[in-house]
Amino acid sequence: MMSSAIYNSRIIDYYVRLITSKYSYVNVSELLHHAGMKAYEVADQGHWFTQEQIDLFYEKLVQLTGNENIAREAGRYAASPAALGVMRQYALGLIGPANAFELINKATSNFTKSSNYESRKISSNKVEITVTPRIGIVEKPFQCKNRIGFFEALVVVFGFKLPHVQHPECIFNGGESCRYIVTWERSLSVYLRRVGIAVTIVFTFMSLFMAATGRWTVLEILLPLFVSLVCILAIVVAKIENSEMQASLDNTRESTEKLIEQIDNNYNNALMTNEIGQALSTCTNSEDILANVCQIMKKRLNYDRGLILIANSDRSKLVLHNGYGYSHDQLGLLDSVSFNLDSPNSKGIFTISFHEQKPFLINDLKEIEETLSPQSQSFVKRVGTQAFICCPIVCEGKSIGLLAVDNVKTKNPLVQSDISLLMGIASVIGISLRNADLIESKVRQFNSVLQVLSASIDARDSLTAGHSEKVTEYSIGICRELNLSTDECEKIRVAALLHDYGKIGVPDAILKKEGSLTPEEYDTVKAHAGKTREILARINFEGIYREVPDIAGSHHEKVDGSGYPQGLKGRDVPLGSKIIAVADYFEAVTAKRHYRAPMPLDEAFQLLRDECGKQFESRIVEAFLSYYSKAYQYVPPTRDEPAVFSVRGGTRVSSSVPVSFIVDGNSYDAVSRDLSMKGIFVASHEDVHEGTPIEICMTLPDNFQTVEARGRIAWVNRRQEIKKTTLPTGFGIELLEFKEKAERFMEEFISRCALEN
Repeated sequence: MMSSAIYNSRIIDYYVRLITSKYSYVNVSELLHHAGMKAYEVADQGHWFTQEQIDLFYEKLVQLTGNENIAREAGRYAASPAALGVMRQYALGLIGPANAFELINKATSNFTKSSNYESRKISSNKVEITVTPRIGIVEKPFQCKNRIGFFEALVVVFGFKLPHVQHPECIFNGGESCRYIVTWERSLSVYLRRVGIAVTIVFTFMSLFMAATGRWTVLEILLPLFVSLVCILAIVVAKIENSEMQASLDNTRESTEKLIEQIDNNYNNALMTNEIGQALSTCTNSEDILANVCQIMKKRLNYDRGLILIANSDRSKLVLHNGYGYSHDQLGLLDSVSFNLDSPNSKGIFTISFHEQKPFLINDLKEIEETLSPQSQSFVKRVGTQAFICCPIVCEGKSIGLLAVDNVKTKNPLVQSDISLLMGIASVIGISLRNADLIESKVRQFNSVLQVLSASIDARDSLTAGHSEKVTEYSIGICRELNLSTDECEKIRVAALLHDYGKIGVPDAILKKEGSLTPEEYDTVKAHAGKTREILARINFEGIYREVPDIAGSHHEKVDGSGYPQGLKGRDVPLGSKIIAVADYFEAVTAKRHYRAPMPLDEAFQLLRDECGKQFESRIVEAFLSYYSKAYQYVPPTRDEPAVFSVRGGTRVSSSVPVSFIVDGNSYDAVSRDLSMKGIFVASHEDVHEGTPIEICMTLPDNFQTVEARGRIAWVNRRQEIKKTTLPTGFGIELLEFKEKAERFMEEFISRCALEN
């Protein structure tokens, strides 16, 4: 069974200060290590040690110093100016020894939980103190000596001489408790006051005697002298008492200021915990969680810098996800360094903390200098780290990352309470990341189901493959042009993906018919809108998705009321349905079908404009035209020239082209999904980050020409965070520079693909 921590670190701190002052030859680090203590634990006034640790510490200390009375000496040292301890500040605020001993039980509870202290005042300069160990606590004789030194210190701290301490009863001599009688000299003000009283009494009797014997002349001479003497004594006593009172007030003020500072820290930490809780409750993805935590830590904690590292998907290395306090160059360095987790030769503190799930506090890097590789030493110097704390981020018993802070400007030492605070934050981060991962997993499952459902309809006909995804892309583009909310966009996105699901009930003979449809066949096709609503209504859509069945089932309604299946008109048609109607119409007329060729873009756009106020709402058509011109660099037609695409501006073409790329010195192979002169999308599962420089090499499939270019990773579609639902896991590359003739090769290839499509 683990022993309870019952002795405050300040007790050991007095010992350490005494050793540093008088026994400088003693290796304090070795002494603390022997007792299972850490320097930062001793420095932390909120930390407590066990009886076993105290015993080991004292036994080793006596062995190293050869002084068997060092416990009593340490108790006395607490009163010295060099100690500057909280005990000294606290005691001085109590005006005198009598008051200090009267509150001994309350005072000692801040230092030890091993015993109960009771005091009894015998006289103004004499008290009896009874110390009774609590049940289950087995103290050692040296602690009795330390108490005597402590009581001596409690008197000396007020400027009195060393008191006389009697010890008539001791638990180590068969007594039930330890009893001490402490006697000290009275203060000068007390003596002077008594002298004044004695002088007054003597003079009173003398005056009565002189008056009775008729010696009035002598009395007239002595009376002014007596009054003067009494006044002088009163003034001296008052000054001494005022001086004692002022000293007490000064120390009380100092103690109060430190208490207020501690209260302020506790309040600040409470605010931080509350802010983190509130911020994380609104976050549903990992990056937002980490960004919010870093911002709150920067605002509320007294650390110069902080960073959060998260293990990559295969748990082979720690990757920087967020941080504060670092310069741009330092962040770049942190982003480029690999904190390997799977290397058997890696013995770094971060790696050990991650695997062993232990926090580490290093106040002096020299402590671990021998364990650092030359590369690590160089890294530490470049980021300027002097002292740091790192805490593992753990959830459900599994390490998922690391939280680290350090100070480079602030001189405050890092202590045990810092670890406790950061471990609390790390646990909240771990739980929040786990919850976010579960939410993201459900979102991925939801999106994958949507993709399968929409693809299952489109896949029935090779000519309509991708129709639902294209309609979704256009619909989202319109939503953004209209500045709709995120929730509104998401609701319309889902409805757009499933808008044609009712076609599952339309026979292939009708769907793939190359000629014109009969009225009966057209009625069968028109029924798909109602069936879409019926089928989707059976799905338990909740929250923002509740309107999905109605939106998807009404995409063939028209603003003039001539649409189907319900003939809704104007405002009765859901906004999402109006948006999908425009997107669906444009995609349908510009794509090839069994019964016709694709319509030219300028004609399609003119048809959209012509149907404004009839089939479509004007502002939605204009929003689509604005989106399309931006996304596809479409140049509207003029009287003399047809509509064209600006290839150099950013025409994107779908083409699977083998791509080799180099990131962070590592080479990978993948395949592109679409290309433009501004950038390409690469389907890949590699763990890359936005902003990272990249080199690519592509072999064009139609003429085998090589295109080499440099760029940067602009955005990433991660498995847990799909930014573009129409694309798989991978990343977009912004092309910055082509090599030699590569730019011309790329432009010609995109032009050929655009013409073929």
